[in-house]
Amino acid sequence: MARTRRSKPLRTSKIHDRRAQELTRNAELVPVEIDDPLALEPGEKIVALRSVRNDPLGRLHAHKQLDDAQYRAGRAFQNDWERAERGPQAIDPSREHVDGARGREPVTEAQRQAVLRLNRAERELGMDGAAITHDVLVHGLTMEQVGLKRALASQRWNDYFARRFKECLDRLAVVYGFSTDRVARHHDQTARSGQRIDR
Repeated sequence: MARTRRSKPLRTSKIHDRRAQELTRNAELVPVEIDDPLALEPGEKIVALRSVRNDPLGRLHAHKQLDDAQYRAGRAFQNDWERAERGPQAIDPSREHVDGARGREPVTEAQRQAVLRLNRAERELGMDGAAITHDVLVHGLTMEQVGLKRALASQRWNDYFARRFKECLDRLAVVYGFSTDRVARHHDQTARSGQRIDR
């Protein structure tokens, strides 16, 4: 009679080890806590690594230079910009017409609402604030690159653009409802009076 073999106990620690073992040489990663996609109970969290190499907003938030309202307002602006950019594309009359080509896509209600929020945000930020916000949040420029784009390359100008960008994020937090107008006014008055704002 054959003996039954005992099965080895499963090592559960190896099953759920989803960490990257090798990273690229120039990776800029920060640990963040996110919802576990393989969790058995809702609300369980895991620590993951987020790349902030081409994400100035994520880098500033990871280094505690932005608060949560500013970070969420910046992400909301980016989402609205992406949603608005997916709108109908212009027809190029120089291209040859091909049968089966897609027609124009209609503007959806989500795209229309995104454009309305972006228009309101640009009015609130002003021309200079909207340009700085667009450079950082859409084009992914750092403060040094924002200064170089305007031919203003010094640490003093970098500090100015960083401070101005934070003020713009405060205004965006009010526009998107992540902050009250009272908080944004307090930051504006504190910055104007020359007091230092520590976050």
